[in-house]
Amino acid sequence: MAGSLIKVLLVEDNPGDVFLLQEILQEVTTVQVELQPVERLSEALEYLAQDSFDVMLLDLSLPDSQGLETFVRATRKAKATPIIVLTGINDETLALRAMQEGAQDYLVKGQVNGDLLVRSMRYAIERQSSENALRQSEERFRVALKNSPIFVFNQDKNLNYTWVYNPFPGWTVEEMLGKDDFALIPTKDAQRLTAIKHSVLSNGIGTREEVSITTPQGTRYYDLTVEPLRNESQEIIGITCASIDISEQQAALHERKLAEAKIREQAALLDITTDAICVRDLENLILFWNQGAENLYGWQAEETLGRNVNEFLYNEASQEVQVALLNVITKGKWQGELTKVTKAGKEVLVASRWSLVRDPQGQPKSILIVDTDITEKKHLESQLFRAQRLESIGTLASGIAHDLNNILTPILAGAQLLPLKFPDADERTQRLLEILEINARRGADLVKQVLSFARGVEGKRITLQVRHLIVEVSKILKETFPKSIEISTDIPHDLWMVSGDSTQLHQVLMNLCVNARDAMPNGGTLTISAENLWLDENYAQMNLEAQEGLYIVITVADTGTGISEEVLDRIFEPFFTTKPVGQGTGLGLSTVIGITKSHGGFVNVYSEMGRGTNFKVYLPAVGETETPIPEDLTTSIGHGELILIVDDEAAIQDITRISLETHQYQTMIAGDGIEAIALYAKYADKISAVLMDIMLPSLDGIIAIRTLQKINPQVKIIATSGLMSKSRLGEVMNTGTQTFLPKPYTINELLLALHKVLK
Repeated sequence: MAGSLIKVLLVEDNPGDVFLLQEILQEVTTVQVELQPVERLSEALEYLAQDSFDVMLLDLSLPDSQGLETFVRATRKAKATPIIVLTGINDETLALRAMQEGAQDYLVKGQVNGDLLVRSMRYAIERQSSENALRQSEERFRVALKNSPIFVFNQDKNLNYTWVYNPFPGWTVEEMLGKDDFALIPTKDAQRLTAIKHSVLSNGIGTREEVSITTPQGTRYYDLTVEPLRNESQEIIGITCASIDISEQQAALHERKLAEAKIREQAALLDITTDAICVRDLENLILFWNQGAENLYGWQAEETLGRNVNEFLYNEASQEVQVALLNVITKGKWQGELTKVTKAGKEVLVASRWSLVRDPQGQPKSILIVDTDITEKKHLESQLFRAQRLESIGTLASGIAHDLNNILTPILAGAQLLPLKFPDADERTQRLLEILEINARRGADLVKQVLSFARGVEGKRITLQVRHLIVEVSKILKETFPKSIEISTDIPHDLWMVSGDSTQLHQVLMNLCVNARDAMPNGGTLTISAENLWLDENYAQMNLEAQEGLYIVITVADTGTGISEEVLDRIFEPFFTTKPVGQGTGLGLSTVIGITKSHGGFVNVYSEMGRGTNFKVYLPAVGETETPIPEDLTTSIGHGELILIVDDEAAIQDITRISLETHQYQTMIAGDGIEAIALYAKYADKISAVLMDIMLPSLDGIIAIRTLQKINPQVKIIATSGLMSKSRLGEVMNTGTQTFLPKPYTINELLLALHKVLK
């Protein structure tokens, strides 16, 4: 049927019926009909051989053919032409038999109108077209299946094969029909297949499974799809299945899984190590970046892959890096120490090992780099070397002092004896002898200071209260220091006792205060404070000179010019001074550390250029009646509260985390202010308190605190720092921070601070 024209072959020997049908069709306006009437079947068959028609209207009672035979003969010749049977009122049974044989429809003469006739013809044409398309589709499907690895079959409710197309390799269709799986394949395979198929029969839901079947050609793997097979009443009468042989893919998949498992195992081993491992190509682009590198440098793998290593691991072009690159290219390997930069901008010192990786042809391909963080190790080594250097200088100074004493002894004795031998000497001579004695005594005192540094000073040890010394020194300072320098003290009433020489400790305080005065030529604030402190094992690990136990800490803090890092490393060396010639001997601080060490203590110094300096003198406390025992310092443990620790020092992060988790707290770590804000924004409802270091890279601690307070005005914050002037501390406390915890802090100090802010 093309457009709205329908070509109709009418086979009818009754002229009246032909005329009636012609009249009916002329009344139809919705479609144009071209009618070709014939009286005999033989004529109709000739027309079909010469032309094509959209539909045939066929009377089963013709002069040259009668009954069902008429339809059978017609349909043999007109396979692609739909046939509508015309029948009388009494012949509907015959028409129905023709329908069973393939007629598209039938019409009863005398009951036909135009719309019914056209509708029937259109239906017949469309149905025939659908059947033709279905046959063509089935033929294409049959050809496709014949040349594909897809095996299709049906089974009844007893799971016997009823239809098979493309049988499994090793069997024929005849061998499979009428049998079940147990008759064809090993029992184990049959049990699994039967279970799958029974499940589909019972619940009526199709499934797709990957199965293995042992065939005469060996074990094969199949992707099996099973669907329920239903009759016209939608009752399940069996199953229809399709399976695809995936043995080759399965073998390849198995090999790939083994390879992937091996790669995952190797990658896991690389991630377990704490070393930073990366691979860079010869153009300096990152190819691999392990978890250790993420932890050390702060860059995630996805942030580094494909980037030039010089863009983010080095502050500037390093000669050591060029040497390393030259050596690894020429010799195949290199190792040494390099300074690299983290994402937060912090410099870290690493022991770096470089190895050249070659391709199968032996050509240089990439460089494997393994970095070990030795920053903390170098820091401890620096402390050790400083102590050893001071010890060596002390030994040398001790020898010099011994010789000087030998020289000064006769001079001093002579200066004292000469006035007795010459009592009548003139006034000028007596004045010269007096000057000689005075300067000899000054030389002797100088030697004593050298010896106090070199081997400590014993003196007379008594149990004393340092509070009295501080009060006495502060009175002297207020009377002698310039009025532009404000003197303040902070001493608790329950300060513990120490065993020491009051004269020597008085000298320690005076030396520190004089240095503080000289650091504030334009005035400032000098604060002397003391506190009780229990140093625990964690603190002792952070300071080589500390031991676990009770201490008092005397702090002398100024708001002066501060001390540079270069000078800070040498301030305790004897005769080292930054003062102008004639204004200092360089023995003040060496005397301080000598006396302190002789008392079993140690000295820490914290300084920041332009902000001032804090000297902390740690002296062991003694167990007198005023001294509380360590048990009195313990505090309550946590109850699972989450504490956000913000600090850029890995050692402090680890020690604080371990300490809190040991006391039933949970922890979360941030390496700088930006990370702290991100973590708090995400977990604000879970974080109970924030332990915030004030001096942070990337973002200052005070700014981070203010940002956290914008997120949650009720956030509980403990600020920490190794150096904190009064003005800076006031700025911190003005942010609404609940408490301040000076570094280094002990576990009990930290727990007490948390208890204070969380109660």
